Amino acid sequence: MLKALAKCLLLSLPLAAHAQTPSVVFLNPGYSNETFWVSYSRFMQAAASDLGMQLRIEYSEREPARAMTLARQVLEGPQRPDYLVLVNEQYIAPEIIRLSRGSGVKLFLVNNGLTPDQTRLIADSPDKYPQPIATLVTNDEEAGYRMLTALIAQVPPPPKGQQIDLLAFSGMKITPASQLRERGMRRALAEHPEVNLRQVVYGGWGRERAYEQATQLLQRYPNTRLVWSANDEMAFGAMQAFEEAGRKPGKDVCFSAVNSSPEALQARIDGRLSVLMGGHFSLGGWAMVLLHDDARGLPISRDGQHQYQVPVLQLIDPARARRWLKLVNEPDYGLDFNRFSAEGKARSFRYPFLTAPVDY
Repeated sequence: MLKALAKCLLLSLPLAAHAQTPSVVFLNPGYSNETFWVSYSRFMQAAASDLGMQLRIEYSEREPARAMTLARQVLEGPQRPDYLVLVNEQYIAPEIIRLSRGSGVKLFLVNNGLTPDQTRLIADSPDKYPQPIATLVTNDEEAGYRMLTALIAQVPPPPKGQQIDLLAFSGMKITPASQLRERGMRRALAEHPEVNLRQVVYGGWGRERAYEQATQLLQRYPNTRLVWSANDEMAFGAMQAFEEAGRKPGKDVCFSAVNSSPEALQARIDGRLSVLMGGHFSLGGWAMVLLHDDARGLPISRDGQHQYQVPVLQLIDPARARRWLKLVNEPDYGLDFNRFSAEGKARSFRYPFLTAPVDY
């Protein structure tokens, strides 16, 4: 009898452990073959594996309608996760928040938070819109500012009375991250009257579209010396157009970009990209740390805040690019995510990634 009871207890242990495992669905707004969003998912999965969490990733393929369909399936399906992580890409978050009411699923926003108008809408209707437990966004405005400032430093000041021609490739008008990066770019521009912004175009984050735009812009502004891009795909599209016109990146024209894809890191090492900002692929991983702690009843808003701007975007010099390039193929990015958790820490513990970039 005792042996049978012991056997039953042993057999029940995996089920009990499984029941206590926090489950998360990440509604990825990107394409399933898009370098940035795939690396973002890989970092989240590395965190989930370290922290003993279940993570499922659904790609919306940059289609808001598909994102809404996936959100309904998650929130209204028979096997709902504990948490849904989403991005306010193209302003879809409020409707997903509304759908979550009564589902028992907690929401967590990353990368693109709610706009001020959306925040007021949700605060004014608590019976209709449950509050997300937290929001993590990147330092996009600062990144746009620092990127242009560093890019301008790549060329000597022009003779008196002359200016340096600049082209800018922004992402999407209705994406908060794109708006903030462009705002930072314009703040830096205001400090440098010697730079003439010839035109801002919206490349939709895509290489091919930026290539087509740059081909036309180069004919219009042949003296362009600086090209600012809100991501790496647009930078490489513009770069192709300039190369086809006989302009050498890093010599005749200087390019900047955001993202730490292997291609971008190698281009920084080779000097084809003169300025590179990256590191925001890690934001979803830090969200997983917070969800892990929330599932264990630990207070994740230890300073009373629920919305954080995390300084994950940082300048990548050639030395850092070489180091990061080696980490790309490491499944855990060389990190033990448990050390970032509040579990087992003193009450005074503060999440280190919320205040300073984690060096890899």
